Amino acid sequence: MRKTKSHHPQAKNRFRFTRIVEREKNPPRKKVSQHRKDHTKATNAVKCRFPDPEMTLHSSLEEDRREHSNPFWCDNYATDMSVHSMLCDRIAVAKDLMKRAEAISKSRAGGVEGGAKLCSKLKAELKFLQKVETGKVVIKESHLQSTNLTHLRAIVESAESLEEVVNILHVFSYEDQLGEKQTLVVDVVANGGHTWVKAIGRKAEALHNIWLGRGQYGDKSIIRQAEDYLRASLQQPIQYSNPHIIFAFYNGVSSPMAEKLKDMGISVRGDIVAVNSTLEHSKEECYLSSSESDEEESTELLQVSRVDRETVVASVAFPTEIKVDVCNRVNLDITSLIAYVSSLSHGGCSLIFRQKVLTEQAAQERQEKVLPQLEEFMKDKELFACESAVKDFQSILETLGGRGERQRAAVFMDKICIVPDQPSERALRLVASSKINSRSIMIFGTGDHLKAITMTANSGFVRAAANQGVKFSVFIHQPRALTESKEPTATPLPKICSSSNGF
Repeated sequence: MRKTKSHHPQAKNRFRFTRIVEREKNPPRKKVSQHRKDHTKATNAVKCRFPDPEMTLHSSLEEDRREHSNPFWCDNYATDMSVHSMLCDRIAVAKDLMKRAEAISKSRAGGVEGGAKLCSKLKAELKFLQKVETGKVVIKESHLQSTNLTHLRAIVESAESLEEVVNILHVFSYEDQLGEKQTLVVDVVANGGHTWVKAIGRKAEALHNIWLGRGQYGDKSIIRQAEDYLRASLQQPIQYSNPHIIFAFYNGVSSPMAEKLKDMGISVRGDIVAVNSTLEHSKEECYLSSSESDEEESTELLQVSRVDRETVVASVAFPTEIKVDVCNRVNLDITSLIAYVSSLSHGGCSLIFRQKVLTEQAAQERQEKVLPQLEEFMKDKELFACESAVKDFQSILETLGGRGERQRAAVFMDKICIVPDQPSERALRLVASSKINSRSIMIFGTGDHLKAITMTANSGFVRAAANQGVKFSVFIHQPRALTESKEPTATPLPKICSSSNGF
């Protein structure tokens, strides 16, 4: 006989009651997707690591402790407080360096080349740290300790300690021993270009270990970098003398490395620390098995050098005076010859000419006189001019020059030694362009051959030649045209304008 389910009403009620009781005792757990679990876990981690603007670090950590009941909460709390404190310090340092870098950029008339690049790097570093502060980026404590701020700070402090800073983070091109083109970034170029500074923020221990071959793969030792600096400096003379190189160490340098750099001709700035030698077991002994070590004990010891940062052997500051070989030869190009005899340079600048360019030059002369600059630079120096420059100058003078300008030219030419065109080999390698013509190659090339500084207003040629890898030694001044023959048609400046420099 087949059994059937009971449809008795009491049986149904008894079964329903039993299920209700069981549900109350063991309520079903809500199903949570794995994606949501991961998201919640990541969110809590970010909150725990760095505070939300609306929640303090302490309250966030308290919440994390209550939710997760972490037995190591005390250690984590101390670590996070340390990270947060370090982060605040880094942000404060970055802001301070930004202000100092901006001041350096404005320390020279017309600005310091590369100053904007330094400010940009500091701004990027500050922006990154602020992202970490708001929780948008999660990093470890070790990452905070190895930020770019150490190197950037060393650059700023070096620039503040030197005179006549002209470039920061400047890129120089040179050829290596194989003849291949390379580039070198010089942190600070000071003393008008005569001093190159490499600012080093890494610790003395790390630098010493890299030098001994204990660094990571790809690490380049300071000594190897010094060789690059020396090779590049020989190919980038400033006024026909090689730049003086200084390696500035802001976290110390071991005494053997300092001695090596000095032997190479490089000056060292910073704390020179001692290196102690200790005896340690050779690495091979560590790999012996227990049975092998019982049968054959290795007594081989190695002498290992350790940097002792606590023992400072010497503390060297930046040199107060750097001896520079002054070039006593001046090569004059056409623009300099014209500027020296121009009526504008001899008081005829209080006029408004029909030609806009002449009016602009007159205004510039009222603001900044050119003749005193030229005379100061030429003082006690030999003056040269090549035949091409003199020939073209005489032609322009006969066509446009006034009586007074011609008289001044005759007197001035008696002081100049006229030499044949004899351009240097590197000048002849220049490729002609809109800014580079054969006449300029002859004039600047002759000055290069004579090892003279070319005085010029032709800055366009100088930049174009530098872009092709040929940097001439030059003294650049503002241009002045021959204006005496244009004065009869010019309008005198009103007295009010004349007394206020024409503006």
